[in-house]
Amino acid sequence: MNEIKMNLSTADRFVRIIIGGGLLMLATYIQLGVPLTWAAIILGLILMLTGLAGYCPLYALLGCSTKK
Repeated sequence: MNEIKMNLSTADRFVRIIIGGGLLMLATYIQLGVPLTWAAIILGLILMLTGLAGYCPLYALLGCSTKK
């Protein structure tokens, strides 16, 4: 079974969690209109999940990593 290796540094994870949470709060408290609200929710969740997991599929696809 393939093991997924973390490819996000601690700083990268922290920034993703903070920005993702901010987007979720923005979508919750500010009237953005339906398309922008859903976009903010989806992007916020993606950032939060990748930050919490420490793994970014896009980074893996591009072959880059911020983890030393």
